[in-house]
Amino acid sequence: MSVASWSGSLLAWERELASLKDRVGLCVRRRELRTSIGHYLDGLLSGVERKTGWLLAERAGDARPHRLQAVLGRGRWDADAARDLVRTYAAEALADPDAVLVVDETGFLKKGAHSVGVARQYSGTAGRIDNCQVGVFVAYASRYGQALIDRRLFLPEAWAADQARRAKAGVPDTVEFATKPTIARTLIAAALDAGLPCAFVLADALYGSDKRLRMMLETRAQPYVLAVRSNERLMTIADGFSTRDASDIADALPASAWHRYAAGEGSKGPRLYDWARVRLLRLQTPPWDHWLLIRRSLREPSERAYYVVFAPMETTLAELAGVAGLRWTIETCFGTAKGELGLDHCEARSWDGWHRHMTLCMAALAFLARLRAELVRLATGKPNETSPDAVVEAA
Repeated sequence: MSVASWSGSLLAWERELASLKDRVGLCVRRRELRTSIGHYLDGLLSGVERKTGWLLAERAGDARPHRLQAVLGRGRWDADAARDLVRTYAAEALADPDAVLVVDETGFLKKGAHSVGVARQYSGTAGRIDNCQVGVFVAYASRYGQALIDRRLFLPEAWAADQARRAKAGVPDTVEFATKPTIARTLIAAALDAGLPCAFVLADALYGSDKRLRMMLETRAQPYVLAVRSNERLMTIADGFSTRDASDIADALPASAWHRYAAGEGSKGPRLYDWARVRLLRLQTPPWDHWLLIRRSLREPSERAYYVVFAPMETTLAELAGVAGLRWTIETCFGTAKGELGLDHCEARSWDGWHRHMTLCMAALAFLARLRAELVRLATGKPNETSPDAVVEAA
């Protein structure tokens, strides 16, 4: 905390950034390291094209990068504790009963073989199998904006079983191989346990096909709209106890079953699709129900997307169409974090280094989301509300 932060000489955004630095600083004992983390955040939010140790150090006025490199390396601070603080910080700005949680992974292309978790694996970023790291992330999105609130590096099975590589990259002994859906369940459960108000959980087909994720959310009475593949086997009320592919169920629908709704706003206006839903045969009890939700392209009717839904019985098809369209919010987070904040510029090769860099990028993104949320509230005339007690207590 500096005198300038309360004397009135700082602009509102500077005061907000100083407040964020103070929060993150709670995870750091050494004063010098707290200062370096502050410089690191400044660098992420700056116009520096590549967020490398040398360039961030140059921006901070350091002759050498060792102080800023210590933020990701030898410095002692708890990135998971900082992650919890960032989650609370984001929730204070974005919390809303109609908000959603979105889970997805993103890839980080690499040239070498020494960075923790790097392997030839599918990267949605590249759209192909490539040499990369993959991280699983959770975003929180509401009418006020969106931010990333959790992250976990996917450790391929070969890495998890290689003790020499694990030791060199500093992978904790407690970290075992876990599939991406398993990681997603852990991250979503943590967000819900933190008390974030959440109307729906959203995910693509990699996670939506995980029946354990669905069961976990249903046990928590947490509504979801989860994408599934066209060959997902489902039971409808009309089929009794027999199962059919989601695509076959859609093929059998009459023309009267389809209705046109927007799946949110696109760059050229509302993103219109035809939508239909079919009630599924599950052991549901009031007030809950299950559906297969189908989205059909207007230009190419053969292009369809499928979702399994768990929601209150009174939920309308129009609302489900709008909810399904919110999955893009995490892509917006990835785009901003990579394009402006250096999410994919991490030079650290270690487990701690990766999670520290991602956490500080998440903090910078939450800062931008908070500024945007205040502008949205000013425009709508709605004052910011105190974040939920559960979220505050989780900090």
